[in-house]
Amino acid sequence: MKLFLDTANVDHVREIAALGILDGVTTNPSLVLKEGKDFKETVLAMCELVKEVSAQVTATDVEGMKTQALEYAGWHKHVVVKVPMTTEGLKTVRFLSGKQIKTNVTLVFSVPQAILAAKAGATMISPFVGRIDDTGGDGMLLIADILEAWRHYDFDTQVLVASVRKPEHVTRAATMGAHICTIPFAVFQHLSQHPLTDAGLKKFLDDWEKTKQS
Repeated sequence: MKLFLDTANVDHVREIAALGILDGVTTNPSLVLKEGKDFKETVLAMCELVKEVSAQVTATDVEGMKTQALEYAGWHKHVVVKVPMTTEGLKTVRFLSGKQIKTNVTLVFSVPQAILAAKAGATMISPFVGRIDDTGGDGMLLIADILEAWRHYDFDTQVLVASVRKPEHVTRAATMGAHICTIPFAVFQHLSQHPLTDAGLKKFLDDWEKTKQS
């Protein structure tokens, strides 16, 4: 499973990328607003650290999306154009697919939406599991349903688990066989941690001290 960082903070990308385990980054307008930095400069800086950086268009009409998409794709070979799951977005994805430009269809909340995006030629789709959880549902059940549908067909589209809120989402994404999981920095930091690891390491070090060896 590929691991992406969901952020617009270049320092966070640099820190996780230094571990040698980071495959890509997803951004969105809300994350860009939070950081308050120049969008293009941010994307270009991230492209130097990882091989796939999703940059989201903000136009809502197909012509506007095409214009932005072509601009973003021209910035760097690692840019993946992020497009919303709308009818105009699907038209844009089909257009970009014909030009061999990678796309990420975002704001997917149903199996039918996932299928439409795949048939339009999306490189990846982003179902938002955390937002479904917020409404009282179980977002990971949507991932399970999408992956079950994928097993019956030859879709090349990768399923990217988005809106991750906790390590459990990452665990379930991996055991279900999702292709990608994009993870906020705070959650990413918790993935390497476990209280039994800390306790075990402390015991080893305490016992080593008792040996009086250096």
